[in-house]
Amino acid sequence: MKELVEFIVKSLVDNPEKLVITTEEEGEILKIFIKADENDIGKIIGKQGKIAKAIRTIVRSAAMKLGKKVIIEIN
Repeated sequence: MKELVEFIVKSLVDNPEKLVITTEEEGEILKIFIKADENDIGKIIGKQGKIAKAIRTIVRSAAMKLGKKVIIEIN
């Protein structure tokens, strides 16, 4: 899942070298934390959160095949 999020987010930002993606796993729940340059946060979230919602939808769909729940937090 981390690789999928990393691939999607790196294609959106201007400074992919400042992008940090970490994960925490608690049983069946996988938490993915995205930290990026403050200038790139808006590109990840999008207008009214549409891009962030789309990223969450894609990752949740992939996680369902593995029987896991995914929570994505953008800082």
